[in-house]
Amino acid sequence: MDIANIRGKYTTKDFDIKDLDKNPFKQFEIWFNDAINENLPEPNAFSLATTGLDMMPSLRTVLLKYFSEKGFVFFTNYDSKKAKQLEANPKAAALFTWLTLERQIKIEANVEKISKADSLKYFLSRPKGSQLGAWVSRQSEVISSRALLENKFREMKEKFLNKEIPFPSFWGGYILKPVKIEFWQGGEDRLHDRFSYELQENGSWEIKRLAP
Repeated sequence: MDIANIRGKYTTKDFDIKDLDKNPFKQFEIWFNDAINENLPEPNAFSLATTGLDMMPSLRTVLLKYFSEKGFVFFTNYDSKKAKQLEANPKAAALFTWLTLERQIKIEANVEKISKADSLKYFLSRPKGSQLGAWVSRQSEVISSRALLENKFREMKEKFLNKEIPFPSFWGGYILKPVKIEFWQGGEDRLHDRFSYELQENGSWEIKRLAP
């Protein structure tokens, strides 16, 4: 299969430094709202890259659940592969890709677990099926069949019928605390616009234009 000639044509207007908010979290919010307003599917989905002691990168898609100037939060099983890698190396990279808008946002960050209280608060807001799913799936472990999961789910559903589902101690949130955030806007003739915010020692952000 010859895919060398597959290419899109970027037609978005130039994106200049004057168009940027000085605060990267506010700029993220602007672009995130644009993605929502365009009715893009799963606008909060992003690729998360982690690396453990073996230095082999691992990549998967997770969902952003909330963000603030403190960072970006997602939830997972603390026994999962990503969690084990983050325990060994608490740094990660994230990528939001909104091709319809010809935009990407790249994040490099330190990672920490959020408090148990904050994880519990989010867990209680989840649909009951999602709460049960957190208990049923021992994420990243090898299983013999899907039927095994479905049977366990039915058992848990019956066990907690009309009951409050307890909070699993092995599940919770992580927060990405960025040290670098890059905003990428597609441009004609591959002259894309890229702006990088880098965190300085005094807590301010330095903005730089990068070559495409």
